[in-house]
Amino acid sequence: MLGAGNPDRGDDGIGRMVARLLRPRVPDNVRVAECDGEATGLLNDFQTVGGAWLIDAAQSGSPPGTIHRIDCSTTDAVPPRGSLTSHGFGVAEAIALARVLGMLPLHCVVYAIEAGQFTLGSAPSPAVTLAAHEVAERILAELATLPPPSTRLRLHRAPVPDRR
Repeated sequence: MLGAGNPDRGDDGIGRMVARLLRPRVPDNVRVAECDGEATGLLNDFQTVGGAWLIDAAQSGSPPGTIHRIDCSTTDAVPPRGSLTSHGFGVAEAIALARVLGMLPLHCVVYAIEAGQFTLGSAPSPAVTLAAHEVAERILAELATLPPPSTRLRLHRAPVPDRR
């Protein structure tokens, strides 16, 4: 689980809030981490996991607190740059690049929570905070439906083309 964002910029830190809500509640074999949402860092994380949930702030024009769920492992749909996450080159680009490089985990879900304000030094807004709690519950429910780790398929990586 990767909670992305900047906790010093109001709603932008909502991914990290979800990570903190989940950390004490997930099974021991589930790693919960916080990150800034930068693409190369996400690609590095993708190389070490068989499944991932990414949580980040969104900017799509929907009302603050709206929850967007994208199952990246079952669709080619990746939000265009700047439409869902609050990072210029981040989650969407990392997913697209990971797919092209054969590094996308078999299970990859993005939860993007629509943000309303990014004021430096402010707290997350009430609607976004409520959505963070809802996303944490949804992820816990999804975790409960997964088969045990020993029975899951390992991450498949596409062969790297020979460029000679």
